[in-house]
Amino acid sequence: MPNASSWSASSPLLLLWEDSSGTRIFLSLLYAVLAISGTLSNVMVIYLVFSFKKLQTTSNAFIVNGCAADLSVCALWMPQEAVLGLLPPNSSSLRSAEYRLLRGGLLGLGLTVSLASHLLVAFNRYVLITKLPSVYQALYQRRHTGCMIGLSWALALLLVPLLPGLWTPGSAQQPPPRQTDGGSRYTALLLALAVLGQTALLLHCYLGIVRRVRGSAKRVSVLNFHLLHQLPFPAAPPPPRRAQRRLSSVSVLLLCCVFLLGTQPLVWVSLLGFFLRPAPPALQAASWLLLCSLSALNPLLYTWRSEEFRRA
Repeated sequence: MPNASSWSASSPLLLLWEDSSGTRIFLSLLYAVLAISGTLSNVMVIYLVFSFKKLQTTSNAFIVNGCAADLSVCALWMPQEAVLGLLPPNSSSLRSAEYRLLRGGLLGLGLTVSLASHLLVAFNRYVLITKLPSVYQALYQRRHTGCMIGLSWALALLLVPLLPGLWTPGSAQQPPPRQTDGGSRYTALLLALAVLGQTALLLHCYLGIVRRVRGSAKRVSVLNFHLLHQLPFPAAPPPPRRAQRRLSSVSVLLLCCVFLLGTQPLVWVSLLGFFLRPAPPALQAASWLLLCSLSALNPLLYTWRSEEFRRA
């Protein structure tokens, strides 16, 4: 039975030394599918926003920022994992510390900016729906929006070098003491608490939107903003008020459920490993896979109910 320290250098998140060749091939194919679908969907969203003026809104600027970050995972990191999973564990390509650091940096940078973009989109929509139009216009000027996007990348560039043990595995001969090393355990705890805090803020924003929409459908319908079409519920043609409130709530809650499914397993696996005992390696791998798969799903989450994106 594999133990918690038997992570493979070829794929620190999913593959174990003891995995059979069939398992490694299956996981490599899974990475390849996520890489192709995620790259195409993220590139398509970026292309549409830059090609159609109606889509060039503040909310979509944050979505494009998240898509650019997700490309770091889907187009740059996942293809490498798909190829490396097919190589033997003792391959010389897997022993380079610099190469492992590069792969870890791509993963950490993409996931950090992507999670920050989720929060920026949620807060943008929360201010749009629950605050006065003058407050929204003052807060989301072009300069302020650019600063928010720049801060998300600056935060990621600061955190990735400070937390290298979280994103990079050990060598093939010396598996990383991910769960036994004190520094790595505290790094995992910091990641769990950061994602948990980000999730709490995101849920506060979206549940606040649900309460406002359910309480006053008329308030939403009279807002004359292009951003209204970027909400996770259809804006045109408007259904009857009761149906609109029900559809709005279901759509927002569905988005939140998908996000929770992708992020929370890793949070609780990390907390379990810090306070009690390390989770089984397969469970750790599955939690990381769910988090990384969000990079391929994010474009669909934010555009599937948008009339403007469908027309484009």
